[in-house]
Amino acid sequence: MAEPGSPWGRGGRRERAAPDGPRRPAAKGPAPGGDAIEAPAAQRELRLYGLNAVRAMFARRPDALRKLYLAESRIPDLQPLLKWCAAHRIGYRVVAEDDLRRLAASSHHEGVVADVLRTPALDLSDWLAMLDAGPQLAIWLDGVGNPHNYGAILRSAAHFGVSAILLPRHSTLALSGAAARVAEGGAEAVPEVRLGRPENGLAQLRGAGFQLAATVVAGGQSVFDATLPERLVLVLGAEGEGMDRELAQACEMRLSIPGTGAVESLNVAAASAVLMAAWRMRH
Repeated sequence: MAEPGSPWGRGGRRERAAPDGPRRPAAKGPAPGGDAIEAPAAQRELRLYGLNAVRAMFARRPDALRKLYLAESRIPDLQPLLKWCAAHRIGYRVVAEDDLRRLAASSHHEGVVADVLRTPALDLSDWLAMLDAGPQLAIWLDGVGNPHNYGAILRSAAHFGVSAILLPRHSTLALSGAAARVAEGGAEAVPEVRLGRPENGLAQLRGAGFQLAATVVAGGQSVFDATLPERLVLVLGAEGEGMDRELAQACEMRLSIPGTGAVESLNVAAASAVLMAAWRMRH
């Protein structure tokens, strides 16, 4: 299944401490209202925005936090995080709406922006070694590139207990602030696994008891009727052109989502949610 258009279908500004918390020294670098905005370190850091995305990061890995910017209205909502910053000498600033918009490069910041360390992607062999016995579902994204679709997939994957997102080594897809916001915390719950050579990845997955299912618009077995294995990798394809043909042919199963025909298809995010739910119903 591919994305839409395809058949699948923070020194001039004064820092404020949180109420009842000590005042912190100002962080280095230009203030958000100045001539420049300090960007997070490329590759190593990620700029998160959105309340649930930032809260989820803090709940799972607070040591990853490097800088925090927030609207005054968000102080009551973020008290635990602000107390952590005060106790661990992490710089934070209360800033204006315009500064938050510039920092996030989005109007959808929800009053908070954070620079955090990225979670490194796992190798396939390391991920497989971590898995518990029993039912496991993974999503292989072959060329999906839209960050909003990726965020929606991560949100559904967290909801349905997906064990990992598998990405080919050549994939340009990576977690962005936009994807993390759309994921509403799901990006912290679902690990990213980077694959090596496709044939090696297939062999490793099969050796761990997984079967692979190519998802297609038509000609596949209905996901509602199919017997779905306990260990399954759902392969969803690239925008416009679908998944790699050789990869599709290497899959043991081909699955489709039947509908009324009133629209050509579901987009990749909606389709992935249906497929995940269908597997979860059985396991």
